Amino acid sequence: MSDTAIRSRQPSVRRLPLTAPLRLVRPSDMWFKPALSVVVATAVPDLVLFALGRTELIMYTMAGSLCALYGHNLPYVRRIRAVAGVVVGMVLSLAISLVAASLTGSTAVLIAVGALLAAGQKMVCDGTRIGPPGAVIFTFVSSAALFFPQHLGQVPGHIALALAAGVFSWLVTVGPAALRREGPERRATARALDAAAAYVAAPGHRTRHAAAAAVHGAWQALLAVGRPTEVRQGLERLVVHAEAALAQSTLGGQSATPATDPAQLRAWARQTRARGPVPTPPSTPDTYETLFGIDAERAARRATSRREARRALLRRLGPNSPLLPIGIRTLIGCALAGYVSQAAGVGRPYWAIVTAASLYQANVSLSWNRALQRTLGNLLGVLVFAAVLPVSRIGSLALIACCLCFNFAAEALITRNYWLGSIAVTPMALLVMEFGGTHPAGELIGDRVLDTVIGAAVGIVTAMLVPNRRAAGRLEKALTATDRARTHAVATIASAQPTPAALDAARRGLTGSLVELREADDTASGEWWQRALPQEQVLAAEQAGHRTLAATAKRQGLIAPAQENGAV
Repeated sequence: MSDTAIRSRQPSVRRLPLTAPLRLVRPSDMWFKPALSVVVATAVPDLVLFALGRTELIMYTMAGSLCALYGHNLPYVRRIRAVAGVVVGMVLSLAISLVAASLTGSTAVLIAVGALLAAGQKMVCDGTRIGPPGAVIFTFVSSAALFFPQHLGQVPGHIALALAAGVFSWLVTVGPAALRREGPERRATARALDAAAAYVAAPGHRTRHAAAAAVHGAWQALLAVGRPTEVRQGLERLVVHAEAALAQSTLGGQSATPATDPAQLRAWARQTRARGPVPTPPSTPDTYETLFGIDAERAARRATSRREARRALLRRLGPNSPLLPIGIRTLIGCALAGYVSQAAGVGRPYWAIVTAASLYQANVSLSWNRALQRTLGNLLGVLVFAAVLPVSRIGSLALIACCLCFNFAAEALITRNYWLGSIAVTPMALLVMEFGGTHPAGELIGDRVLDTVIGAAVGIVTAMLVPNRRAAGRLEKALTATDRARTHAVATIASAQPTPAALDAARRGLTGSLVELREADDTASGEWWQRALPQEQVLAAEQAGHRTLAATAKRQGLIAPAQENGAV
C-alpha cells in the first residue's frame, strides 16, 4: 500500500466549536487537595504579615504560596522533588522579573521580558509535564511582578519572602505523607479500576484508550515509589485485575469473573479511595509470579530511572523538540498581545500577556477552546470583582479573607470547566494587586476587560498563523515506537520461558507507547496547516497493540487461555 493510500485527506483549516468547550464536566476526584493546600499555604504568610503590619508584602509571598497548587497527582517520593523544582522555578522567575522592573521603566522592554519568560515557562512545564496548573501560574507571577515598582536594593528581601513562602508550600504539599503515604497511589489505582469498568461496560475506542492510560498511570505511580509495603502490594494486585479486565474485554471474553464485572471493579475503586484497608481481590492464576516481576522491574528502573528521565527531558526541550513551535507561538503571541495592549492605553499590560499565554494548548483546536473559556470566565470574573470590591476594602483582614475564598473557589470550580474556575481566578488576581495600594475601580475593571479581549484575540490569531508542523512528525515517531514495542512484546511472548519481569516490562512498554501514540494523534488531528495524517495506520497500530497487550496478559496467566478470540 502506498503512503498516499494510507493517509487521510483532511482540511488544513477546521471548523471550530462554540458551545461544546463551555459544557461542564464531572469534577476531579481530588479537587479539594490543591484547594485546601493553597488556602493553608496562603493564609499563614498572609496572617503573619498582617500581624507585622506589612500586608503590602503579600504580593511577594503569594508567589511562593501558589506553589502549593502543584504535584498533587504525584506519589510523595516524586512530589518531594517536583514541588521543590516548582519552588525554585517560581523564585527564579520572580527574581528575573523584579530585577528587570528595577533596572528599566520601559514598558516595551518589560513586555519583551515577559514574553520570553512566558515562552520558557511554557516549554519547561510541558517538557517536565508538571501540572496542572502548568505554566500559567508562573506566567501570572512573573508578568505581574514586571510592573511592581521596585528598587534594586529591595529585590533580595522580596525574593527571600517568596522563597520562605515557597518552602512552607512545599511542607504543606508533602506533609500529608506522614498521615497517608500511599494516598496518591490509591487514587491512581482507583482511577484505573474505574476506567477499566467503563471500558468493560461500554467497549469502544475512547474508553479503551482511557483505560489503558489510567492503567499506565497507575503503574507509573506504583513503580516510582520505594520499597513495596503491604498496601502497595495490594494496590498492585488491583491494577493487575484492571489490566486483566482490559485484556479480557479486548479478546472478547464474556465469562462472569470479578475482573470483568464493572460493578465489582467500581466497588473496589470506592474501597481503594476510602481510608479503610485495600480490598483483596481473588488471585489470578499467576498473580504471585506477576508481582515478582513487578518487584524485579522496580529494581531495574530504580537503577536507571533518573538517568533516563534526564535524557527524556533533554529530548523534549532540545532543538528538535516537538514543543518548540508551541514555545514560539507563546513568545510571539504574548509579545504582540502586550504591545497591542500598550498601544490601546493600558499602563500595565501584564494581564494581556497572561491571557495570551494561557491559551496555548497542545494544538489550535484546544487553544480555541481555551480562548472561549478564558474570555467568558474573565468577563464574568470582572463582574464578581466589582461586586466584592467594596467588601474587600473594609480592611486588610477582609481583603485577605476574600483572596482565600477565591483561591479555594478557583480550585473547586476549575475542574468542572476552565471558564467556571476563571470566574474566581480573575477577582483573586485583581484583589492581590490591592495589597500594594488601592486603585480606581473603573480603571481596574476597564483595563482587565480590554486586556482580556486583546490577549484572547491576539493569542488565538497567533496560534492559527504560526504552524506546528512537528505535530505530524511526532505522530510518525510514535507510530514507529509503537511498532517497535509491539514487536518486542510479541518476541517476548514467543520465547520459551520468558521471565515475569520481562513480560511485565514488555507489557508496560507497549502500554506506554500506545498512550503516547493516542496523545500524538489527538495533538496532530487538532492542528492546522498539517500534511495528511496516517490515521489508518494509527488505528491499525492501536488495534494490534491492544490485542498484543491482551495476549501478553494471557501468557502471564492474568486471563484464562480459553477466552482468547483472535490473533496476536
